[in-house]
Amino acid sequence: MRDHRLLTPYLFIAPAVLVMAAGLVYPVVDAFYLSFHDWKIGTPFDKAEYVGWDNYLRMLGDPDVRESIWVTFRFGFWTITIEMALGVALALMLEKPIRGASVFRTIFILPLMISPVVVGLVWRYLFDARVGWINHYLGAWFGLEPQVWLGDPELAFFAIVLTDIWQWTPFIFIIVIAGLQALPSEVLEAARIDGANWWQMIFLVKLPMISSILVIALLMRLIDVFRALEVMYIMTGGGPGRSTELLSLHIYNRAFDAQLLGYASAISVLLIVIVFALSAAILIIGNPMKETSDV
Repeated sequence: MRDHRLLTPYLFIAPAVLVMAAGLVYPVVDAFYLSFHDWKIGTPFDKAEYVGWDNYLRMLGDPDVRESIWVTFRFGFWTITIEMALGVALALMLEKPIRGASVFRTIFILPLMISPVVVGLVWRYLFDARVGWINHYLGAWFGLEPQVWLGDPELAFFAIVLTDIWQWTPFIFIIVIAGLQALPSEVLEAARIDGANWWQMIFLVKLPMISSILVIALLMRLIDVFRALEVMYIMTGGGPGRSTELLSLHIYNRAFDAQLLGYASAISVLLIVIVFALSAAILIIGNPMKETSDV
């Protein structure tokens, strides 16, 4: 009877596990299997040529893949760093029920509700060299010459970073402010009685107590960076050159533009390995399961 009770929770979660396995594990296994073949869209898969490890060997020697990985890491570093800092700062500013806080919270989360396709189109027109509002106001307010934002490698990279920050900072804001509002008031009151000032309350009490939430937010944004596609595809298409071609966009181009589905699958496996390694490192270093009640 006791053994049956121990198995009961697993029986309840079994359907969800099976659905996740079908929706997540199967595509990964299928991509790994496809990476050993040379296959083009429109041809029966049973006629695909088995090439063994050739796709992986080609990938390891492909400078375009290395450049896309470098662009992805640069993009991830700047976006995640700034988004985490801004999201936490805004959450700390608006955690208390001050006048107008609800209005500001609503405004801050609006970008998160917009479709990535719409975000890409809007910012593409904002950065337009001829009719974009950014050039217009920079010229009107600061007297600057119009810039070809999406035609210069560095400016285009800056444009996609700014767009991602605008779109995803609200995600960090929502998670952090929810964690701050769930903090036990007894602990905060005890810290105030002990004489903790504003900075000490933030860096020695509040942020350590929500450290697990911050780690999970960081992990989720890291995964989002490596699967980002729509906004960059619409704004720059990976150009000029390959200055904004993230690894996910490079996979898309190899799969559907070059019709190299097997090769694209090999790069997809590499992407999965990178994300898994970085996620494991974050979880080990951040240790989100650590008890924070003793802080």
